[in-house]
Amino acid sequence: MKKELNIHFEVYKNKSALTKIEKKLLKAASESRKKAYAPYSEFLVGCAILLENGEIIRGNNQENAAYPSGLCAERTALFWLSANYPNVKIKKIFIIGGPLHHTADQKAVPIPPCGSCRQSIMEYESKQLSPIEIYFASTQGKTCKCGSIRDLLPFSFDKNHL
Repeated sequence: MKKELNIHFEVYKNKSALTKIEKKLLKAASESRKKAYAPYSEFLVGCAILLENGEIIRGNNQENAAYPSGLCAERTALFWLSANYPNVKIKKIFIIGGPLHHTADQKAVPIPPCGSCRQSIMEYESKQLSPIEIYFASTQGKTCKCGSIRDLLPFSFDKNHL
């Protein structure tokens, strides 16, 4: 039996197409990106998470000379918020990233969450029993939006598999 898989996402050509709250999250993620510690890869990522209580939690990537010891921006923010707001639902996650020194073409490529971050976001979406909107952007140009992490991780593994 052959089946087809479809994902749903929106693409905004530029930042002016974003809503007021989305622009606020973009600004927060962009500011956080500037504070990333990425001396080895020089690939800076910022993340802003909107909670249902209106709080915005920020994170950025943190590298380490022992590469596996570093942490992505999304998980930095997710783990901090879970430790400090364990029962508050996540509404939206905004991610922006790119190389510190990039070409014009690289500036326009939206940076999605990596596999580990997708799995971590899945954990929180499963825990709260409601979707989390995911936005991922380039430093200049397009932004993509998915209504749920399941659009980026269609064959997901969660607590129901245990």
